[in-house]
Amino acid sequence: MTAASLAGIKVVIVDDSNTIRRSAEVFLKQAGCVVALADDGFAAMAVIVEQRPDIVFVDVMMPRLDGYQACALIKRNPAFRSIPVIMLTSKDGVFDRARGRLAGCDDYLTKPFTRESLLTAVANHVRRGEAVDTLQGER
Repeated sequence: MTAASLAGIKVVIVDDSNTIRRSAEVFLKQAGCVVALADDGFAAMAVIVEQRPDIVFVDVMMPRLDGYQACALIKRNPAFRSIPVIMLTSKDGVFDRARGRLAGCDDYLTKPFTRESLLTAVANHVRRGEAVDTLQGER
């Protein structure tokens, strides 16, 4: 999947850091993605319901509702559980990854991320979702 093929993909970025949100937004919009932002897990829930994104990136450490809790809420909802959730974290330990998997996350992206790593994550997970949709449509 090239950057051009990312055009129109709806992405939600959830992070309490304005710098991280804006960096991700710039990288994704340059690739043609439609981007919505939220600064915490509670705001993310409203954005996800409204936008119906193709993929969600969520920071692990946030006030009020952290990334693990937000991911678990997304994955427990039948309407949203198929949306890939990628954890954004500066913590890349085994325990953190295990906790993310228990919450239902699909992958991790370590901060600070590059434009390439962010776009690759989108391409990999959206492609995987399209393959699943295709297989389910064949049944």
